[in-house]
Amino acid sequence: MASQRYSKAKSTMRLALSSSFIASACFILFACTSEKTDITKNGITFCSESSPASFNPQLDTSSTTADASSHQIYDRLLEFNTEDGRIEPGLASSWLVSSDGLTYTFQLRKGVQFHNTENFTPSRNFNADDVIFSIDRWRVNSHPYHDVAGGNYPYFQSLGLKSTIKEVTRINGYRVEISLYKPDSSFLANLATDFSVVLSAEYAMELLKDGSPSDLDKFPVGTGPYKFVAYRKDQYIRYERHTDYFLDTKGPEHLVFDITPKSSLRVAKLITGECDAVAFPSQNDLEIIREREDLTLLEKPGLNIGFWAFNTSKPPFDNPKVRRALALAIDKTSLLEAVYLGQATRAKSLVPSASWAHQSNMQDLGYNPVAARKLLDEAGIPFNFTMNIWAMPVQRAYNPNAMKMAQLMRSYLAEVGVTVNIVSYDWARFRENLTIGMHDSVLIGWSADNGDPDNFYRPLLTCSAIPSGTNRARWCNEDYDTLIESALKTDNANERRVYYHRANNIIFDETPLVPIAHAYQYQAVSNNISGMVINPFGGIRFDDVERKP
Repeated sequence: MASQRYSKAKSTMRLALSSSFIASACFILFACTSEKTDITKNGITFCSESSPASFNPQLDTSSTTADASSHQIYDRLLEFNTEDGRIEPGLASSWLVSSDGLTYTFQLRKGVQFHNTENFTPSRNFNADDVIFSIDRWRVNSHPYHDVAGGNYPYFQSLGLKSTIKEVTRINGYRVEISLYKPDSSFLANLATDFSVVLSAEYAMELLKDGSPSDLDKFPVGTGPYKFVAYRKDQYIRYERHTDYFLDTKGPEHLVFDITPKSSLRVAKLITGECDAVAFPSQNDLEIIREREDLTLLEKPGLNIGFWAFNTSKPPFDNPKVRRALALAIDKTSLLEAVYLGQATRAKSLVPSASWAHQSNMQDLGYNPVAARKLLDEAGIPFNFTMNIWAMPVQRAYNPNAMKMAQLMRSYLAEVGVTVNIVSYDWARFRENLTIGMHDSVLIGWSADNGDPDNFYRPLLTCSAIPSGTNRARWCNEDYDTLIESALKTDNANERRVYYHRANNIIFDETPLVPIAHAYQYQAVSNNISGMVINPFGGIRFDDVERKP
């Protein structure tokens, strides 16, 4: 019966998703009178910048996927307090850590209900089986769902968590124990990130029996404040409020993501009232937003890093002397002025000043084209050498205009005899090709998923992060990895800081990437919306956002 119910619902959903453009426009833009009135009074429309890669953040590290899924559809065992970064209860009401740091025991909440959707009617509430399923999916190669979406779980792979977790054990229906092979001072923080979502094991098993396991990530079911309703690629995502959500929230009855890639068009829709809030307003639009009495610009120092990474697996970028020469050839000060328009601070290392591991006396490479050309000559690089700079096609806080930055860098590099070809693709293809290492170099960055400095050092530059694609430099240094592992074995912040500062020195000497900027985060919102805040640790949240009367 469950399989038949799912098949019928799935057919209905797919028919809805393939309906005519006119019907879709009516559906999403609420041209039909009753729905238009309903969304105006009881809903919020958010202008997002691109389409998610899936609706399961376990499979992707993109903020686009996190925004569309992590805090709308799902919950995690633990959560971050968005004000001070403290770890708080989520689906786990409490937890204990053994004195040796190797055993974590989680007491789970009772009475938490999964979404009842067109695809799935749950027969039970959330319990320990869902936690074990969700972790073992990415952890255990023989798990029936491990290879369903290709077997790649980039965030967890970049941290090497498979080799950290020894076992996940069901003590009873509402108690789970996770044992580790080695201490990891960032472990709890990683369980609170956007990627550590809890899926429905019951829904997954129904799909497996039906022969459609991949639909787990396309037609999602979670315990979060919103239920997935419909999606049309590059157009919209529609959600409805989960009325049986276990927390007391103020979120709207309806939530719509209006997918609008162009920043100026997103801001135009905000001004005309088609959208109530927008993602990633461009630097050029910030003053326009500030000057309008009907809009509010939210801003916050960002836990992020924008950088230029060299593909160290390719010659001549495998030579540290070449990488240092290219770094010396660009003027970071002019890049900050032209691209960030004063809305960022110069980066000397991976972590921003807001991090307790920040090194204020860190060395920094200045602009020195004469020294750059000398190093290139010593490395045997001819004056007409040609290389590629990949410029990401989407806006991010850590780099609001990668194409403009690449164009400026091209002019600087021409002065030292390096010809630059600028490469870009659509965002999905861009990231796929980066992961397999097709680039010479890339302008990209990273936004922290938690406040622990390990969230910068391990995903961005450790050897284990190369296969996942988060190590864009494809750089592997055993001494660096040893320092990062040593930092995880102690809870003492001062000791950890020493290890990270030593790691900074290796990065400076080897130059696998050039830190450029730590940028401010921005969101623009209509004044008739309240409760909107910038989440410094990941995806956008709407659970306490509401339309003012």
